[in-house]
Amino acid sequence: MHTTPAAVLYRRLLGYLKRYLKLFALSLLSMMVVALTMPVFASLMKPLIDEGFVGKNLTMATWLPVAIVGLFVVRGAFNFINECVTAHIAGHLVQTMRQELYAKLLRLPGAYFARHSSGRIMSRIMNDAGQITDAGFNVLTVLVKDGVSVAALLVWLLYLDWKLTLITLITLPAIGGCVRVLSRRLRQLSSDNQQLNGEMTQSLSETVSGSRVIKIYGGQTHEQTRFARLAAAVRRNGVRQTAVSAASSGITLLLVACALSLILYLAAKRAQHSDFSAGDFMSFLTAMTMMFDPIKRMTGVMQSLQRGLAAAQSVFDFLDEAEEPANGTLPLPEQTGDIVFENIVHRYADAERNSLNGLSLTVPAGKVYALVGASGCGKTTLVNLLPRFFDPDVGRILIGGTDTRHADIAVLRERMALVSQDVVLFNGTIASNIAYGAQSGASEAEITAAAEAANAWTFIRELPQGLHTPIGENGMKLSGGQRQRIAIARALLKNAPILILDEATSALDNESERLVQAALEQLMAHRTTIVIAHRLSTVEKADCIVVMDGGRIVEQGTHAELLAKNGRYADLRRFQSA
Repeated sequence: MHTTPAAVLYRRLLGYLKRYLKLFALSLLSMMVVALTMPVFASLMKPLIDEGFVGKNLTMATWLPVAIVGLFVVRGAFNFINECVTAHIAGHLVQTMRQELYAKLLRLPGAYFARHSSGRIMSRIMNDAGQITDAGFNVLTVLVKDGVSVAALLVWLLYLDWKLTLITLITLPAIGGCVRVLSRRLRQLSSDNQQLNGEMTQSLSETVSGSRVIKIYGGQTHEQTRFARLAAAVRRNGVRQTAVSAASSGITLLLVACALSLILYLAAKRAQHSDFSAGDFMSFLTAMTMMFDPIKRMTGVMQSLQRGLAAAQSVFDFLDEAEEPANGTLPLPEQTGDIVFENIVHRYADAERNSLNGLSLTVPAGKVYALVGASGCGKTTLVNLLPRFFDPDVGRILIGGTDTRHADIAVLRERMALVSQDVVLFNGTIASNIAYGAQSGASEAEITAAAEAANAWTFIRELPQGLHTPIGENGMKLSGGQRQRIAIARALLKNAPILILDEATSALDNESERLVQAALEQLMAHRTTIVIAHRLSTVEKADCIVVMDGGRIVEQGTHAELLAKNGRYADLRRFQSA
């Protein structure tokens, strides 16, 4: 993965703060007030010692403690304002980032999901977006508040004795060099940690979704070993990050301690031979010791900074991914018309051969065309080109004479409904799954009519809450046939003129298949339908059966015509009947 300069990431990150400029300014002001209380406190030590203790000035000894209390009241109030405002802005920033990432997720092409694991994608949205605050406000708070504190304390030290203060400044280049070297290592470790967390999320997701397969095939040991390996890798990475961060803080504090020891020695000698008073010495010592914590936090924050920058890089890389091509603007005709595939060639990334090889096919409007053939012959690839889940490398697809590349992609998909073997249902009610997306405004009567037409009403009405029964994650509370009929009801409610059926009955028992097939016949009526089927018995009534092999069409015709040819279709038929 490439590394974007921190300045570029920060510029982009700060662009999200435009709507919060006033609150951000208030936060900065509060930080600066809190920071400036430190040198003010150190300066109060000079009159307290010189006047209150050495000079025995009772008035000074009385009001200075009151002033110190007041100073810390002011410090506490502005610190409270800073913390609340920062939390408010940081929360909104993370929310905005997550919403943008999720919106981006919905616009990504299908090829992206083939190249990246779902665990890493989820980790980006859930974890990386949250860690951006480390590069944003957490680091900013420390650097501004503690940076101003250190700068103001240095000014006070220079005022008290510039020669002694120069010794402090000598250590700063050494500290900066140490921090710079270790920061690079921290950023790499943070990037590695994101990858490992993504793999852990993937492992968890697969364990939850595949729990039955794991149990029946005795995969518990394998999955537990895999998760343990990832957990150990995350632990080792965390230890390395802590070690590098601790080394940075330890070396910094050692350099500061050396400088302080030398300064204390020289200050003691100066006090014996000059007008360097006890109050000056106490104020100088206080200011020096007060610099310890800010410097420690500023060097310790490097771990948060690099973790945040790595998260920002991950988030912005995701936001910069190429989206589905949606540059078409042409409307489709009112009457959808014929679907024409012209000389289609397609190859998946890194594949050794084409998935489709110069395929041409015309599907007349209102007809049912069935695609059959061995697995891997290109059937699913062909139908996935229709709604532009991806585009062909060569050739074009016309619907009613309009090239799908030039059509408005939203309008194109409005004209289509999909029912596949792998039914996708959402964690909600039966009604919300039938009336999904653009159909969410459908009335209960319309939903019921769709369910009846899909042969789903017979089991829905027997459920405790009917249409409003929760079905669990991906419809786990329903049988395979019931889930399939819910998907058909969803397609019926959409009432799209083009229907894609991708092996919609291949995983069902005979009774469920009979009910689903009857529902499909109702669904296919008066629609242009493309059916992918392994069971040839389910497509005997199709207007045309297209036999594919190696990404090409080798035969096409009706069931009777193809049997009469005694070719590839007849061979497939005999093989399934055997």
